[in-house]
Amino acid sequence: MTKAERAFETRERILRAACEVIADIGFENVSMRKVAEHAGVSKALLHYHFDTREKLFAEAMTHSFAQTGTDLDGGDADLPSGVLLARIVRTMLPTDEELRQDWKLWQELWVRAQRDDAARHLAVDLYDQLHAWVGGAVERGVATGEFAPCDVAAISTLILALCDGLGIRVMLADARVDLPTAQATIWSAIAPSLGISPVFPEVRTAAELQA
Repeated sequence: MTKAERAFETRERILRAACEVIADIGFENVSMRKVAEHAGVSKALLHYHFDTREKLFAEAMTHSFAQTGTDLDGGDADLPSGVLLARIVRTMLPTDEELRQDWKLWQELWVRAQRDDAARHLAVDLYDQLHAWVGGAVERGVATGEFAPCDVAAISTLILALCDGLGIRVMLADARVDLPTAQATIWSAIAPSLGISPVFPEVRTAAELQA
């Protein structure tokens, strides 16, 4: 392993550890020492890669966001647009333990964004990327004729808003909104504009397909 590869591996390990610690105890309770211990590195090495707690938080959020779409990489070109969009919706909800951790990080970001400009700008930037991700799937469906012509930006905004609102209820273990209810509610809301069936498609992740 080269020096650059070792540095990359260490950085990735630190970011994974930071995501886990922040999701577990909340950003306000996180110290650089706790992250270093969880990552199995020295505090000095942690500071070499991330000199402040705020920079570590921002990088951890970006890392978590980047991993969100990893399961959708590969094979997308062969998927019907409806299935692709359904997989994106499923990925943006707290579907499994890994995604529940991502949701905890997002909740931390929402709180910090109310009183910290850097966190607010980061949140807006990540939402812009989510909007483009969803919009790309909708545009693809319109282009292939699978979806009816529609206001792509409005549909994308609606999907993100519904995922946020219903996802919180799922995270709270609200008896009125479980995961299937959240998925069905989102799909029935967008189906008329897209000209598709209101029934949420059966979708599986790439990991499930390979199992």
